[in-house]
Amino acid sequence: MRSGRKLDEVPRKRVDARTERWREHRLKVREEFVDAAFRALDKFGPEVSMGDIAKEAGAAKPKLYRHFEDKTDLYNAIVDRVRDMLWEQLMSSVDLTNDSARELVRRGAAEYALVVSQHPNVFRFMLHSHFAQQSDDSERALQSARQSAKRAADLFAELVADTAVEVDSVELVIYSIFGAVGSATDWWLGANRLKAQPMPIEKFVAYLAETIAALTEANARLNGIVIDTDLPLHLAFSGE
Repeated sequence: MRSGRKLDEVPRKRVDARTERWREHRLKVREEFVDAAFRALDKFGPEVSMGDIAKEAGAAKPKLYRHFEDKTDLYNAIVDRVRDMLWEQLMSSVDLTNDSARELVRRGAAEYALVVSQHPNVFRFMLHSHFAQQSDDSERALQSARQSAKRAADLFAELVADTAVEVDSVELVIYSIFGAVGSATDWWLGANRLKAQPMPIEKFVAYLAETIAALTEANARLNGIVIDTDLPLHLAFSGE
């Protein structure tokens, strides 16, 4: 006699392997198109077209549109790639436990400037792209900056066990830093189009580091916090 299924047993939902494989395939193809977009931007500049990107990927333009809703969707994917690239580059080059606050700022500025110098047209594209002028998502770069600011603020809160440091205040200063760095980058790349070398990368890094430090210290003073930049980050902050 066969025993019936117990009342408290819930049948397991079967995973459609074909659906999962198709989802993974689509993600892989999207990533390959973003790779091609970087190459096309490096070759053709920020005025690159969807056709240029499709050609660089070795695909027909209709295939590109099958994987991206429109130009803005592709723009969003490029912005997200840059955000993740910068974050990974920074995290792999610093020691958050032992590096001094001063060194963390300098290293962060150096890694950022290096990526900009490697892909200047990608950053010009993000700052002034016609791809981002077609929908309400045109502020994607700003949204990505907000996400990165929140991510960095949360990480900072984990490192600094000091109740005097408010996460919202940290998020504000990081967001302000992104704005200042973005404007400086716009100038640096714009000037580089007109002059052979308006500012060497070493001087640009020094400028960014000083700007970041100044914004951070100003925010700290407003909140009654003293920063010793020669100490590791988790020891650098104290109340007045």
